[in-house]
Amino acid sequence: MRMRAKKWARPELAACPYFIKEPAQNRGRWAEQFPKKQPLYMELGCGKGGFLAELASCRPEINFIGIDLISDVLAVARRNIQALYDRQGKTVDNVLLTSIEITRIELDFSEEDVVDRIYINFCNPWFKHSQHKKRLTHPYQLEKYRVFLKDGGEIWFKTDDDGLFADSVRYFKEMGFSILYQTQDLHQSGFSPNYLTEHEKMYTEQGIKTKFLIARKLSGTYRAARPVRGGTAG
Repeated sequence: MRMRAKKWARPELAACPYFIKEPAQNRGRWAEQFPKKQPLYMELGCGKGGFLAELASCRPEINFIGIDLISDVLAVARRNIQALYDRQGKTVDNVLLTSIEITRIELDFSEEDVVDRIYINFCNPWFKHSQHKKRLTHPYQLEKYRVFLKDGGEIWFKTDDDGLFADSVRYFKEMGFSILYQTQDLHQSGFSPNYLTEHEKMYTEQGIKTKFLIARKLSGTYRAARPVRGGTAG
């Protein structure tokens, strides 16, 4: 369901010291935007920020970038992050939020922006075969992430969708990632710690299992297979 427009969203984001309005201007120097030089993690499609707020507040030794496209959603994320940090008596100094079209992330991040870990949580499964290349785990996207994800860096991926999960396992292997861990039922696996996303809470209440994997980037050059002329990508 699409979120209703929020008149307060843009003004609040404009006044937020950790919202980056022009992300492309930081291409190649994202690490410089944080007060402390620390390992960098990012969440692609951070939504309302519940997952990011919990994770970042528990890991002050890590810098985080939360990425989403919709300003209204990012404004809610800002409120959730700020509220949690305020309750804990902390300053939000290890989080940045920004609006980016993830399918064009190469315009905003370069190989100089060394990222240690990427989180992808409950992204759109894009069911139709002709839409698969829009998936955030599709080889087209993994090729882009490999540019700035360091060798040995990891992608942590959650989904409720069985088909997307199975395809994603294949995508990761094709694009030079080793699968360190995977489970068809995260909540029964004993894996810890697990910070819940908004979708995860909702699906769990409906009895839908969370699929989860950790993929590690191997060194080397990998390119996504381009479709033959007149064909479609898988």
